[in-house]
Amino acid sequence: MRSMSERDICTKFVTPALQRSGWNIQTQIREEVTLTDGRIVVNGRTTVRGRQKRADYVLYHKLHIPLAVVEAKDATQTAGAGMQQALEYAEMLDVPFAISTNGSRALVHDRTSQSDRVEREIELDDLPSPQNMWAAYCEWKGLSGQQKSIAAQDYHITNRDKGPRYYQEIAINRAVEAISKGRDRVLLVMATGTGKTYTAFQIIWRLWKSGVKKRILFLADRNILIDQAKMNDFQPFGTAMTKIAKRQIDKSFEIYLSLYQAVTGSDENRNVYRQFSPDFFDLIVVDECHRGSAKEDSEWREILEYFSSATQIGLTATPKETHDVSNAEYFGDAIFTYSLRQGVEDGFLAPYRVIRYDLDKDLAGYRPEKGSVDRYGAHIEDKVFDQSDFDRSMVLDKRTKLVAEKITEFLRATNPYDKTIVFCETQAHADRMRTELANANPDLVAENHRYVMRMTGSDLVGLAELDKFIDPESRYPVVVTTSKLLSTGVDAKTCKLIVLDQVIRSMTEFKQIIGRGTRIDETHDKRYFTIMDFKRATELFADPDFDGDPVQIYERGEGDPPLPDAIDEHAFAGVTDLQETRAPEPRAVYFVDDVEVTVINKRYQYLDENGSLINESLQAYTKKLITQRFLSPADFEKAWIAALSAASFLEPLEKVGISIAYLRDEVDARDEWDDYDLLRKVAFGVDGATRKQRAARVESQPFFSQFQGRQLLVLRKMIALYVDEDQSPFGNAKILQLKTFEEVGTPVEIVKSIFGGKQQYEAAMLNLKQELYRSSHNE
Repeated sequence: MRSMSERDICTKFVTPALQRSGWNIQTQIREEVTLTDGRIVVNGRTTVRGRQKRADYVLYHKLHIPLAVVEAKDATQTAGAGMQQALEYAEMLDVPFAISTNGSRALVHDRTSQSDRVEREIELDDLPSPQNMWAAYCEWKGLSGQQKSIAAQDYHITNRDKGPRYYQEIAINRAVEAISKGRDRVLLVMATGTGKTYTAFQIIWRLWKSGVKKRILFLADRNILIDQAKMNDFQPFGTAMTKIAKRQIDKSFEIYLSLYQAVTGSDENRNVYRQFSPDFFDLIVVDECHRGSAKEDSEWREILEYFSSATQIGLTATPKETHDVSNAEYFGDAIFTYSLRQGVEDGFLAPYRVIRYDLDKDLAGYRPEKGSVDRYGAHIEDKVFDQSDFDRSMVLDKRTKLVAEKITEFLRATNPYDKTIVFCETQAHADRMRTELANANPDLVAENHRYVMRMTGSDLVGLAELDKFIDPESRYPVVVTTSKLLSTGVDAKTCKLIVLDQVIRSMTEFKQIIGRGTRIDETHDKRYFTIMDFKRATELFADPDFDGDPVQIYERGEGDPPLPDAIDEHAFAGVTDLQETRAPEPRAVYFVDDVEVTVINKRYQYLDENGSLINESLQAYTKKLITQRFLSPADFEKAWIAALSAASFLEPLEKVGISIAYLRDEVDARDEWDDYDLLRKVAFGVDGATRKQRAARVESQPFFSQFQGRQLLVLRKMIALYVDEDQSPFGNAKILQLKTFEEVGTPVEIVKSIFGGKQQYEAAMLNLKQELYRSSHNE
């Protein structure tokens, strides 16, 4: 038994023991359960997946109602060797039991226990039964009587359905359990792209099927959200479902989908929802509830108060907590939160990088000469126009042109057909930006005039192309300019570039805009996205509440002290996300076409290993990390040579946010330097040598004299690859498969016959690597 692998232990001991304890292998036991996809790490233009989190076993009362996690170790380890991992997964899955076993005994951790002994070691055949675990689960959750049967109601799962992710299971189960216990207001906070609509469907399905909620209203504020729900996630409701349209009411259905605008209006006769009796609906689900359902004078609030006897669920990625709008005050504290940070860490959401441009006029301001007139002859007010004025009261044509050029420059360097959203100050600004982007890309616009389009609330032509923009299979439109329209509710999975040329002060709005890029679509090569910031909007990343739990902003009373560090959203209380009414165009708008605007600073920013944005230059950040790990250039050199390959050395650096490709761009390093010299220069200020210089120094030493014949030929080819192909041949097991080695022999022949075996081959490669990087050659 001690020679058995972990998988052998599972198959031959753990699974049979679970079955003897009464667990049904078909419906209650899942093995090797993948919990996360593994965080995507971005290095330049390439990405790699981090390790997935995978539980050896998850035990269920029934499908998607988990009770326990079991981690197995081989027989050489103690029964509790896997407990810490089991507890991590148990906490992730919100289950009461964590079990660790080595195949002979098991350590059981009971998270429901209030006694001094939360862990006990038992024989493997004494594992708790499904009935005992379910009883403990119900007690832990406070479920009794009929509440248990409601909480155990089946999910809707088909053979094509992969089922919910672990965090969706938690959200669904907590909502159903809370409602079964009589809670009538429920708030779920889930980051954009994490499947709020699917989560809502499963909650509604289970409550509907259990008979607890018979007539249900799903409210949203965008037609596209309603139509997507009806055609996709909500489709299983079939003929029991209807969409309220054209202000027509048919009371024979059970599931109603509606735009709130379709049932409200400015006069009493148009408030269609009043055709229903106040107690008609048992359950109301409000999608994107931050938009106003919690605001006392909003039309959403009017609907919710009319149907006040119904249970009401609010769904949002960005709960709004301001002086006069509070989701928490209306719905109560969120029963579950899944943040953008957690989604990125789990690999379900795309990571992002930031490129921030600081423009001279934005930082210093622009004051026209006294008596100046704009291009239409209007006398310009004598004042300093700053960043908040540009593209509202002051239009600098060359600023708009410069932004368009930088967007174009980026897309040409990456992929000019990457879906892009440019957020502008106003609809008029979006129109000007569309023109400048068209002028910057005449060849692409000639190819198809829909390459760049404006999409705003007043542009019906642009709106007609929205479905094509979000369709991954449709190439056009590619670049869209907008002001508010696309900030929320638009599922643009393949959007790879978000451009911020808009002053953003609202954290809610900022999160919604960033959410346009967070979806992953690996089928269409979308694994990360870029934020290009021209108005310092990404400074909001530094806000400690960017991904934290929502808190209500301190409401200042008479005589109370101010909060100087708080963002006062009260000043923007009139702003709604439903219309493009962020602020009216000022009465005086000046258009100036002869003022130069230049970039004075360009800065790349990345996420560190904790998901936080790195706020220092990439060069400074790299230097800090490397000098923390290596005390001297000699230590760095020793570690580089000892590494199996350059890739294995660089991998941990890439995981903490160091992109070699962009570091090289920022440092303006010589292309002929390899990564070793680049990093040594950044960290220790040591001048490097080119690859060709390193190779020449090896040639000048007696190193090659110890080799002859085909051995010498292999080593010289390795040197040539290092110099000419910019490859690191050391530690690369597949390097001998390259065509250049065919004249020498097959990989097996080279290793075994020419060098005498794997050990001798690897020793020769290590010696060559040492000669290339030896300090006496470098200084």
